[in-house]
Amino acid sequence: MSKRLVIALGGNALGNNPQEQLELVRGTAKAIVSMAKEGYEVIIGHGNGPQVGMINLAMDYAANGDVKTPYMPFAECGAMSQGYIGYHLQQAIREELKNQGINKEVATIVTQVLVDKEDEAFKNLTKPIGMFYTKEVAEEIAKEKGFTFVEDAGRGYRRVVASPKPVKIIELNIVKQLVEAGNIVITVGGGGIPVIETETGLKGVDAVIDKDKSSAKLAQDLNADMLVILTAVDRVCINFNKPNQEELAELTIEDALRYIEEGHFAKGSMLPKVEACLDFVKNSDGNALITSLENAAIALQGKTGTLIKK
Repeated sequence: MSKRLVIALGGNALGNNPQEQLELVRGTAKAIVSMAKEGYEVIIGHGNGPQVGMINLAMDYAANGDVKTPYMPFAECGAMSQGYIGYHLQQAIREELKNQGINKEVATIVTQVLVDKEDEAFKNLTKPIGMFYTKEVAEEIAKEKGFTFVEDAGRGYRRVVASPKPVKIIELNIVKQLVEAGNIVITVGGGGIPVIETETGLKGVDAVIDKDKSSAKLAQDLNADMLVILTAVDRVCINFNKPNQEELAELTIEDALRYIEEGHFAKGSMLPKVEACLDFVKNSDGNALITSLENAAIALQGKTGTLIKK
């Protein structure tokens, strides 16, 4: 029986604009297809921070400018980002499958994820989206548009919105059907379109669900053997960027919780990745892996990466 992997792609796999993304996803596709070639069932989740921020700003500009297009809610902007990122990934993966003579199909599911309307996250905005700005520019935009900005891991200032926990993946059954039929599936893009239950059905809300946490929920619900979070570094480190920096080949739940308590993982960077891995490992029989896109294949062989296990 094939091992089932849920892959969470970081922003370094996608780029900051459509042209850059088209170039980067070719490399992403090679890594994904190499896993499929080894016999793994592959399900892909991805971020959308720069993309949804770009779409939202463009829509706001058009709505408030001379052309006066209709206002576009943030949830709809998230759906648009799922579509265009999925389109680029599908195109690149399909071409790589063809190049390697692998008879598989790939499809993107526009995916909604249920959140709790009473989630405390709606009172405490924490999720960074969009581009990085200097402090001065961020303050100017905040004053003009009423957005909230925070400093993000020493890289600049980004807008923040609510980041509620994923409760249920609405399209889970169709994802299961496609995976079990042997297809590569792209889903929970940007963490999924956040929706709440109302008397008249589902309703989108202004929020971004962390893509790593949605991928962990997806991996749990699909009974995946492993959650693989691909980022810019080969291994998780403690004392990151300090003279005593140390790479970690393995992390137990207890070790990870201790390092979190000691403040080793940045909130806008490694912390949500480690927390997502802990969620999956605690609530499943599988393990989790954090590594770079470039070395994903050898990380699955145990030659690099950080393995998180019970």
